[in-house]
Amino acid sequence: MINIKTEKEIAIMKEGGKILANIMEKAKNMIAPGVAPLEIDRACEALILQYGCESAFKNYEGFPTVSCCSVNDMVVHGVPNSQLLKQGDLICFDLGIKYQGYYLDAAFAMLAGKPESKNSEAIRLIKTTQKALRLAIAKAQAGNTFGDIGNVVQRFVEYQGFNVVRDLCGHGIGKALHEDPKICNYGKRHTGQKIEIGMVFCIEPMVVMGDWKLKKANDGFGYKTADGSLACHFEHTIATTKKGAEVLTKI
Repeated sequence: MINIKTEKEIAIMKEGGKILANIMEKAKNMIAPGVAPLEIDRACEALILQYGCESAFKNYEGFPTVSCCSVNDMVVHGVPNSQLLKQGDLICFDLGIKYQGYYLDAAFAMLAGKPESKNSEAIRLIKTTQKALRLAIAKAQAGNTFGDIGNVVQRFVEYQGFNVVRDLCGHGIGKALHEDPKICNYGKRHTGQKIEIGMVFCIEPMVVMGDWKLKKANDGFGYKTADGSLACHFEHTIATTKKGAEVLTKI
């Protein structure tokens, strides 16, 4: 069952979304060659506590850190470690918080260091995934369906010559980190449940340069591309309001 949020609940989540966006911006500024993901994670943990929030990820089903840092062929849920980032690494950084009893979740992707000509396809992958998220948000209107969201992501991504991950998806969010519905990044128009005012959910395109099949990472939490191809992930928490789709976690 999809939980419908009141305007008051959405207002609280909007406040939490601003906090999460501020922390994400600081994390983004830390990403560079020679920096360890674990260092960024610890900085984020300190900020979460400073803002009076709780981590959404740490200890969730045993996950050991407050953030996910997925590098190159890691799609999502990579555990931040002490291995230093290298020039040209593709980093997908995912962070969630709990604010006044409500969860917020967001992710961004970027290259470590100054982009070079050899990174052109990685840059195109990032831009494609980011635009796919924008197109999906535009479809998050009352009266449309969740199939409409998945369809626009799939069509755009495949037109660009990439593939969408099939085994993982977006999700509802609120008093729990993962609520109904599941929001796939593929599908047919006008299928699935209709979107209603008051729904809050996370749209998160996961796009790969090669085949969409995945395998579990050695850390026991992450998911990697089975063929070793690059992967990209963006995510925002969205509220469907009378005025349309509102991004609660916009940086």
